[in-house]
Amino acid sequence: MELFFDAILRAGRGAVELSLFVLLPIMVVMLSAMRLLEAKGVLDWLVARLAPILRPLGLTGLGVFAALQISFVSFAAPVATLAMMEQRGASDRHLAATLAMVLAMAQANTVFPMTTMGLRLLPVLALSLLGGLVAAAATYHGFGRRLDPDERALEETLPHPVADSTKGLLEAINRAGAEAFRIAIGAIPMLVLSLAVITLLRSAGAIGLLTRALGPAMAALRLDPALILPTLTKYLAGGTAMMGVVDEMTRQAQITGALVNRSAGFLIHPLDVPGVAVLISAGRRVATVWKPAVLGACAGILVRTLGHALLG
Repeated sequence: MELFFDAILRAGRGAVELSLFVLLPIMVVMLSAMRLLEAKGVLDWLVARLAPILRPLGLTGLGVFAALQISFVSFAAPVATLAMMEQRGASDRHLAATLAMVLAMAQANTVFPMTTMGLRLLPVLALSLLGGLVAAAATYHGFGRRLDPDERALEETLPHPVADSTKGLLEAINRAGAEAFRIAIGAIPMLVLSLAVITLLRSAGAIGLLTRALGPAMAALRLDPALILPTLTKYLAGGTAMMGVVDEMTRQAQITGALVNRSAGFLIHPLDVPGVAVLISAGRRVATVWKPAVLGACAGILVRTLGHALLG
């Protein structure tokens, strides 16, 4: 019983430190920058110019906005965009392509905090974009080609406040700060649970047993056994929980920055049980296209994985 409560207290301390002292300040800065660019019309300008270029890949203007949201806000931010696409009459084929892109890209709420753990930002963002575009194209022209292509005329921008005064700028920053605080606080329960379970499993010897059992297969694939724990955590509990595990392993010198970068392609994306559940909650039609979207996302993640392996 003492071991049980000790694991909970240690997990609580680790989760609070990671959420409030790493995730929160980074998200405040990134969200403030994102909201200011949005309020100044910069994002609308960017979307208007990128949408015609990316439309052959199956992405609309709102799809471009979803890519910006996952890259610079969080994995849950595109939910509102996907819901709006469904409400405005986007075709099932475009919905699937956009969902696949989001599932294949690296989410900001994991990427930016993990730069403190040795993750290189620019290669991650570049390969994330490449993987997202591959996922969208593979879904639109391949896995989702049988989906309904008909759509109504779409408004390609999202409604948002306009910052044309000092007061407007301050309001945009305050909204971003409140949003960042919700993201950071919302991450604490999953972090506590995942870290507590992992601490208990490690104390019981289950992690060591699993590592020894999978060791030969990992060696044959030239994969480091240290990746077993983060990978299991990521796909079962999500990217935030994986980030907490990697943070703890980094502190204990069980994983290196180089290994974090080599594994970023298959560890940092929302294609996991919690991520898919959150994203398909955007709407009924979004939920119906999850299968081709997941297949397309796998293609994008494969490209990202190979890219990170080559870059080292």
